[in-house]
Order: sequence, then C-alpha cells, then structure tokens
Amino acid sequence: MAATSIRRLGSTFRSLNRGPMLFVRRFTVVPPPSQPPSPPNPNPRTRTPMEKQFETWIQALKPGFGPSDVEAAIKAQADPDLALDIFRWTAQQRGYSHNADTYFAILKTLISSRRYRHTEILIEEVLAGACDVSVPLYNSIIRFCCCRKILFSKAFDVYKKMLRSDSSKPNLETYSYLLNSLLRRFNKLNVCYVYLPAVRSMNKQMKALGIIPDTFVLNMIIKAYSKCLQVDDAVRVFREMGLYGCEPNNYTYSYIVKGFCEKGKVVQGLGFYREMREKGLVPKSSAYMILICSLSMELMFKEATEVVFDMLRDCMGPDLLTYRTLLEGLCREGKGSEAFDLLEELRRRDSLMGNKNYKILLNGLHFHTQE
Repeated sequence: MAATSIRRLGSTFRSLNRGPMLFVRRFTVVPPPSQPPSPPNPNPRTRTPMEKQFETWIQALKPGFGPSDVEAAIKAQADPDLALDIFRWTAQQRGYSHNADTYFAILKTLISSRRYRHTEILIEEVLAGACDVSVPLYNSIIRFCCCRKILFSKAFDVYKKMLRSDSSKPNLETYSYLLNSLLRRFNKLNVCYVYLPAVRSMNKQMKALGIIPDTFVLNMIIKAYSKCLQVDDAVRVFREMGLYGCEPNNYTYSYIVKGFCEKGKVVQGLGFYREMREKGLVPKSSAYMILICSLSMELMFKEATEVVFDMLRDCMGPDLLTYRTLLEGLCREGKGSEAFDLLEELRRRDSLMGNKNYKILLNGLHFHTQE
C-alpha cells in the first residue's frame, strides 16, 4: 500500500510539470557551403594578330601624343583597317583632335587600298569642318572625286570651297585633276559644248590667281577647244605656250591638226602638220588618219599620199577606212591607174596590211573603175 501511494505521488508530480513552458529558439545564419572555383575555360579566346598589333601601337603612343605621332603611326601600317582603327581610337582621346595631315595620311591609305566607302565618310567629315583643311588635303579629295563618276560634281564643289578660302587656293595640281576629269567627258560634240564653259572659266581663273601652267595643262585646254571646233581659241593658247616657258609637243600639234581637219580647214591643219614634222615630232596615229582622209576628200591626193608614206616610215599603218578613202577617191576622180599603182606600193611598204585587207582594197578599186 505504501508503494502504491509513492507511485501515485510521482505520477501527480509529473502531471504538474507538464504545464505550458516557454521555449526560446535561437536562429543562427549558417553560411552557404563554399562553391568550388570554376574550372578554367578549356578554349580561351585568343587575340587576333590585328588586335595585338593595334594594342602594340596604342601602347607606343605616349601620353600627350600629337597629330604628328598619329600621322607616323598611320603611315607605318600596311593594313588599312588597322590604320583606320588607330585613326578612330586616337580621335576619341581627351585633349586630342586630328588635323589636315592626319586626314591626308588616312585618306591616302584608304584610297590606295580601295576602301572607298570609308573614304567617302572621311571626306564628308572634312567638308563638314572636322579639321582645318590644307591644299594637299583638298587636292586629294578632288582627285578621288574626279575618279568616281558619282562624285564628279562634288569635285567642283570642293574647288569652289578652295576659291573662297583664304589659305587654300587652288594650285596647278588642282586644275590638272579637274581639266583631266572634264576632258574624259568630251566624247561627243554636243557634250563638248556643255563642258567647254567650265574649261574656259578655269583657264581664266588660273590666270587670275597667277598660276603658271605647264605643257600638260595647256594641252588639255587646247584639246578641249579643238574638240569643240574652237580652233581659233586653241591656236591662241598654242601661241601663249612660249610665254609660260612651255614647248608644244606631239600631243599639242595632234590636237590642233585634228581640230582644223574636223572644222574643214584642211590647209591650215596641213600647215601645222608640216611645222611639227620640221621639229621632228611624230603625230598620233589618229591625227595621221584624219589628216589623210581630210586631204583625200579635198582632192589633195599628192599631199595625202605623202602623209601616208610618213606614217609608214614612223612604223604606223593607216586603217582600212583611211586606205579606202584615199584609193577610192583617186578612182572617182578618174585616176584609177594611179590608185592601182599606189595600192601595190602601199602593199610593199606596209607589212601589216595583210592579204585580207589587200583583197578588199583591190576589189573596191575594180568596182569603182567599172562604174
């Protein structure tokens, strides 16, 4: 009984201790498990040789570099793309700006490597005022525009800018580019008259600026006048050549001879031809042939024959049309026997005539003598 009482008392005591109890839970921040380092990239990107060269040149440009340093770096590049990268990177650096020399250097590099799209972009920058412009830079732009048909008019826009400039007036090189570009468009007579006023204007402007022309530029002016049959103006420029210390050459005389013949003044053309022969100058083959044809159509067969023999002595041969104009002209004037004799003489002297052309000429003579 005593044991039973003791068990009850223990049970009562345990039940009294089962009341509500306050438990305080402590929270601690457990750091995440450390991640293992990422393994190295098995295929790391390597820098291209161009990138390495670019970084090498950028490191070589010392702090405070100037346009002369950039110009030297551009000229030293064989790769035009690398040169352009250097040009663009330096332009973004604080305290630095490109000048005419650096633009001239990069334009020369890009043009020689046919990077025409980039060249046009840089030209627009220059014309928009990106730098002070110099005569060499202007001339470089004009030369590029003259070589591109779509930029032909822009070349003359640049020329007008030079005329308005105080420090970058056009020089002889400027006019040689522009005149040469104009002359390439003198293919047809009606087109010649469109561009002739521009040639005349530039000739006057050269004189106003005190520019002394050379034979090359004067020849282009003479050619322009002759193409447009303005032979009096061509002769006037020809007479002025001595004032500039220039000597006329075979191109000078050839242009004038052709101009007189196309104008119908064959005797004057023959006079200039004889003058050039006395100076030991050899005409262009085209001048030879137009003179022969013109003399033949004027019934000056003796003179035409002499010119043919001169041409053969100069190791040049007339074409089939020129031969026919002379030989068939003789036949039409009742000089068929002279034409046949002349044909045999020409066959003997002209090793390039060939059997085919000889037979064509011979058949033509037979046809005209039977008429």
